[in-house]
Amino acid sequence: MKTIGIIGAGQLGLMLTEEAHRLGLRTVCLDPSAEAPAFAVADEAIVAAYDDAAALEELCRRSDAVTYEFENVPGEVLVPLVERYNIPQGFRPLYDSQDRLREKTNAREHGLLTPGFEAVDDETSLRAAVGRLGLPAVLKTRTLGYDGHGQRVLRSEEDIEAALPLLSVPCILEQFVPFDFEASIVMVSDGERVVSFPVGRNIHRDGILDLCVVPAEVDPEILARMRRESERFMRACGYRGILAIEYFVRGGEIYFNEMAPRPHNSGHYTIEGATTNQYRELARYLAGMPLEEPRLVAPTVMKNILGQDLEAAREVAAEGRQGVYVHLYGKRESRPKRKMGHITFVGMTAREYEAAWASRFVE
Repeated sequence: MKTIGIIGAGQLGLMLTEEAHRLGLRTVCLDPSAEAPAFAVADEAIVAAYDDAAALEELCRRSDAVTYEFENVPGEVLVPLVERYNIPQGFRPLYDSQDRLREKTNAREHGLLTPGFEAVDDETSLRAAVGRLGLPAVLKTRTLGYDGHGQRVLRSEEDIEAALPLLSVPCILEQFVPFDFEASIVMVSDGERVVSFPVGRNIHRDGILDLCVVPAEVDPEILARMRRESERFMRACGYRGILAIEYFVRGGEIYFNEMAPRPHNSGHYTIEGATTNQYRELARYLAGMPLEEPRLVAPTVMKNILGQDLEAAREVAAEGRQGVYVHLYGKRESRPKRKMGHITFVGMTAREYEAAWASRFVE
C-alpha cells in the first residue's frame, strides 16, 4: 500500500487524506500543531515546524510520494529534498507562487494577461509606481498574504500615507481592476494530460471567499478561453500535480490574479458537485494512477463556514437535508473569519441560495 506524505495537516490535508483512503492509500502528515485537523484521520503524524529539516526528511523517508497543502514551506529546506525523494510536483510551482512579483512576472511571460504591476520597496519607489500605474491601485506584500491580509487599496494621498507601514517588507503595487467578478479553475496534470474542473464564480466578503457558484454564469466563450489558456499555461510552465488559478473577469477580458499549487478553497464544491474531485485527482496523480476527467453533477453552490457561521452550520447539519452536505473541519478554536468548514448545496443556483439560505448565516 502506497503512502502519501503531506506537508501541512489543515483542512486541505484532511480532505486529501479522506480521498486517499478511498483509493486504498495511506497518508502521513507533518504540521506544527498537534491539533491540526488532518491528524484526526491520517495514518501517521509528525508534529514539527515546516522548516524542521530533520522532520521533513523523516516525512519523505516514510512516504512513496510527497505533496504540500501549505504553500509557505521554506524553499531552502524543500529544494534539496526534491533532489533525493519523490516529490512529483517538484519545487517550481511552489517557488513561483510564493512571491507575488515572481508569480505575476511568470504569468505574463507565459502569455496570461495581468494587471499592471511594479515592485516597491520604500516610499520613494511606491510614489514612483503610483505615478506610472495611477490610482486606484492595490499595494500588497510580496509574500505570505492571504484572505485579504497584507494588502491595501490606494485611492488617495491619505491611503498612500496610511499604507506606508506595509513597506516594512518588500511589496508589489498592482493596478486596480474594476472586475465584474472573480472566477477560478482547478486543474490536475500528470505531464501528459490536464484535467480541468468546471470554472466557479467566486463571491468574497471582507476579502475572504464566501460563495463559489458553479457553473459560473458567464459567456461560455470566456469560460472556454479561461480553460484553454489555463491548461496551456500549466503545460508551458511544466507544472504537474494540482494547480488553481484565480482570475478577474471584466467584460470579455480575463486577468490573472494569483495561483496556488495545492487544493483550493473554491474547489471544495467538487467533492459532491462533480463526478470526481480535486483531492481524488491529486491523490491519483501522486499514486501514479490514471486521471479522470471531471463533469459537473448539477448546479452547485459552496458556502464557506467561518467562525461566526459555525452554529448555523451545525443546525443545518442536524437537519439532514437532501443535497446539502456539511463539512466541519474539527478545528478546536473557533473565531470570527477563521475557516471552520463549508457547506455544498448540490442542485442549487445562486438565486435559489440567496432566496432560501443566505439569511441563515451571519452578514
